[in-house]
Amino acid sequence: MRTTLNESVSTGSPSARTRKRGTKVRRQRVRAAWTYLAPMLVALALVAGWPLLRTFYLSLTDASLSDTTGAAFIGFENYLVKDDGVWYGLLADPVWWNSVWNTVYFSVISVSLEVVFGIIVALLLNAEFKGRMLVRAAVLIPWAIPTIVSAKMWAWMLNDQFGIINHLLMGLGLIDAPLAWTADADLSMWAVIMVDVWKTIPFVALLVLAALQMLPKDCYEAAEVDGIHPVKVFFRVTLPLITPALLVAVIFRLLDALRVFDVIYVLTSNSSSTMTMSIYARQQLVEFQDVGYGSAASTMLFLIIALAVVVYLYLGRRQLGVEK
Repeated sequence: MRTTLNESVSTGSPSARTRKRGTKVRRQRVRAAWTYLAPMLVALALVAGWPLLRTFYLSLTDASLSDTTGAAFIGFENYLVKDDGVWYGLLADPVWWNSVWNTVYFSVISVSLEVVFGIIVALLLNAEFKGRMLVRAAVLIPWAIPTIVSAKMWAWMLNDQFGIINHLLMGLGLIDAPLAWTADADLSMWAVIMVDVWKTIPFVALLVLAALQMLPKDCYEAAEVDGIHPVKVFFRVTLPLITPALLVAVIFRLLDALRVFDVIYVLTSNSSSTMTMSIYARQQLVEFQDVGYGSAASTMLFLIIALAVVVYLYLGRRQLGVEK
């Protein structure tokens, strides 16, 4: 028996040889993947990595827009410093924290609405009806329009003097006087959320529709035979199966929402009620010409987005049951 075991160990059992071949193939695939990814990673390091490091370095200096070469190193004073018992710097600036809150609020509300309406639109487009291809093409129009163009278009429609939105609402008797959608602090945030949701619903709907097209039909046929209500079928069958596509849609939209700039800047400029982290950083860099302080804001923006993405991906992997 001992001789047989020794021979088995020396020659290798079929299962051991299979595992060894599988491990070898896996290593070859990993090496091939890194080989193909290497040029992109090098380009990414040059295009994104160097500017990021440069921004972080400038955030540790007192650089101004008129003189970035003669800046003095001041450490983390742009972030937080105590002078005569009073805290100064980015982390002590209430305007910065207001922009952080505005960004988070905008991101959560807009992405949530986009997911809900995106799923509804995708379910409608997945149904069989005449002219479905034409409707699918029409739904993509808001997403195809450049953000600056769509924001400017909505700025005219939301104008309190000659905007068509107020004209329609007054014609329907819903309001008595024109509303300053982009100037009123109570309405401006909801105005930019509405415009952002209108533009990006097609993106979410497109990803969800692609997932719906791949679902097996036998599950729905069995549910129909058993007389299960369509709402219960959606929550028990459809939603779990399209969750991976939803996670992809949310991560892309979350990245866009956290760094949103164009649509809000066109509609409300530097208004404190809608100022996001990107607009705050731009204001410090360009208008106040404080490169060091603006770079600190940009660095914090990057760190907040990176943290949000890492947490979201971790929770998404756990939701899908993906092991390390």
